[in-house]
Amino acid sequence: MRKIQEADTSSLKKLFRYMGQYRILLFFSCGLATVSSILMLYVPILFGKAIDNTIHAGQLQLSILLQTLRNIVIIILITSLSTWFMNLINNKLSYRIVRDLRCDSMNKVQHLPLQYLDTHSIGDMESRIIADCDQIGDSLLVGFSQLFSGVVTIIATLIFMISKSWLISLIVILLTPISFFVAKFIASHSFHLFKEQSSIRGEQTGLIEEMIGEEKTVQAFGYQEKAKLRFKHIDQKLQKTTEKAIFFSSLVNPSTRFVNGVIYALVALVGSFSILSAQLTVGGLSVLLGYANQYMKPFNDISSVITELQNALACASRIFEIMEQQAESADATGTLGISKGHVNVQDVSFSYRPDKPFIKNFNVEAKPGMRIAIVGPTGCGKTTFINLLMRFYDIQAGSIQIDGQDIHSISRHELRKNFGMVLQDTWIQNGTIRENIMLGKPEASEEEILQAAKESHSYDFIMRLAKGFDTEVDESGMSQGEKQLLCMTRVMLCLPPMLILDEATSSIDTRTEIQIQQAFDNLMKGRTSFVVAHRLSTIRHADMILVMKDGHIIEQGNHDSLLAKHGFYHHLYTGQFELPQA
Repeated sequence: MRKIQEADTSSLKKLFRYMGQYRILLFFSCGLATVSSILMLYVPILFGKAIDNTIHAGQLQLSILLQTLRNIVIIILITSLSTWFMNLINNKLSYRIVRDLRCDSMNKVQHLPLQYLDTHSIGDMESRIIADCDQIGDSLLVGFSQLFSGVVTIIATLIFMISKSWLISLIVILLTPISFFVAKFIASHSFHLFKEQSSIRGEQTGLIEEMIGEEKTVQAFGYQEKAKLRFKHIDQKLQKTTEKAIFFSSLVNPSTRFVNGVIYALVALVGSFSILSAQLTVGGLSVLLGYANQYMKPFNDISSVITELQNALACASRIFEIMEQQAESADATGTLGISKGHVNVQDVSFSYRPDKPFIKNFNVEAKPGMRIAIVGPTGCGKTTFINLLMRFYDIQAGSIQIDGQDIHSISRHELRKNFGMVLQDTWIQNGTIRENIMLGKPEASEEEILQAAKESHSYDFIMRLAKGFDTEVDESGMSQGEKQLLCMTRVMLCLPPMLILDEATSSIDTRTEIQIQQAFDNLMKGRTSFVVAHRLSTIRHADMILVMKDGHIIEQGNHDSLLAKHGFYHHLYTGQFELPQA
């Protein structure tokens, strides 16, 4: 329970820091709330005076009633305008806070290490940034205005009540904490349920994205029924948790209303005896009953928004979990310029888990212009080496140097702009063909774009589209082969000094692959290239072939020398091709 309360308080403090950035809006919102609350509390005093004057005079005094009515109308108009402006300001305040939360959390995601992103559901991350932020905005919009207005009303009411009768005010003050204890007890039990609700909602979003995004695979393997059962199971968990959270939180309002009803009855009872003993007038009792009702209403309002506020704090704690994750290691400020392509890897060690070493004492030297192929069975460390080279993951021992500079002394941007990558897993952003091609070189001219498209053999399929290079595309609107061609076009446009090709032509037909291979051969001339390949026919002409197994280089050399050794490479190669018998 203490941990839940600490998480609740911590999230609230962090939200207050975001609210503190808009002090001017907060000041005006609080000022308008104070004005509207105090003016509305002055209305019962006007009615009380009118009643007392009428009773003392023994007859209805129309002029006093009309004057009172006029004053009440003026007060209501001023209060309405104050409330309207207060709500307008709270709208701006709420949505600006949500905007800041979204921007900060998205910015944090951009600086999280890949290891964190690889081990967390994308759907859950989306749910935190979108759904949870929306929930915070809605709750702040409803809760903040009612919360502050309620506090002002309570304080002002107590002051007005004490001016009329200190005895009745004392009774009200002594009984009020009961409402607080009831509300706090129930809210502390509902917080962890709302947090669990947000977590399950993120799990549900992840499943929806996974199943809909891969619907072809789901249908191809007849997984529809299992997918429905998985979704039904998560949906039932969400339903049960939501019902429990709403049930517990819904107890707050009726419980506090019961306590407030008891307080109202006691005020009426004590006030009646005070009239008989001439300590209070009828108009004074009318004022006190009005104040007792006004005094209790903020507690009812506050208790009614506790559900929303608890839900918001639960969502906020999930968002702050992302923001408080340790960012990737500090970036250096060193520059590299245009690399010559001399890569030296010395005694590199790396593991995804501390208790399970993966790559140990990895050594390789790529001289400028060399074409290095990396082969080996699945899971041997080929792609891991590429991730280390690009600093998507940081090595744990050893060093990687480019042109004599350790990559940890170079900024990530400087390092990565010297590499061109074409991977088996492609990514296309929502936008035009032209925008996708210019991703790495926004200042490229039209002639450069056309030339890159022709060299990568993507020009023909682009021109067959309705609007050519201005056609809007997304991930779902293109085949895997077309996406790979666009990724190759990006590299052809940038012309980086070093290349990384990880099964770059795996989704392309054989005829086009031969043409692209020729284009890559021309592109790789004079450029250091790392080629990860499973089809060994594509790397016969590599200057050096690194044969990897279980995170180690077990063989290296060119194609002919490795075949002559009759080792592991010979075994891999003959598994794909039948060599003529000697």
